[in-house]
Amino acid sequence: MKILVINGPNLNMLGIREQELYGCITYSELVELISSEADQLGVTTEFVQSNHEGHLIDAIQGAYNRVDGIIINPGAYTHSSIALLDALKAVGLPAVEVHLTDPDRREKFRRRSYIRAACIATIKGRGPRGYLDALHLLTDHGDSPSKW
Repeated sequence: MKILVINGPNLNMLGIREQELYGCITYSELVELISSEADQLGVTTEFVQSNHEGHLIDAIQGAYNRVDGIIINPGAYTHSSIALLDALKAVGLPAVEVHLTDPDRREKFRRRSYIRAACIATIKGRGPRGYLDALHLLTDHGDSPSKW
């Protein structure tokens, strides 16, 4: 099984930005944490982080017929990008939306997620553990579309 992990804007600044919200883990430490868990599960992971919406769309489209599922933390694009929603719908892969914090407990504008409609689940407010939960969710379902 192969999983694409997509991280949107400002996630490259983990460990620096708003540590009271996001903690001290750096982006490279997050990648290592996910990779280690994936290795234990026998899953191959690929990572994309970009601050540019078009690059994230290209990554989603490039996943078509190449990976079995997507874990996506679109960052602030969660609340503004219909294009990411359309890309996820177009490829038709099982996707899990992940947020380190709980957007529902933050500013009102963060409560809307456009991409949620194309995801099989949303995991929020669990910090880095949310990515591991998403990984397990995708692997527990196997690669049979009928299980989604």
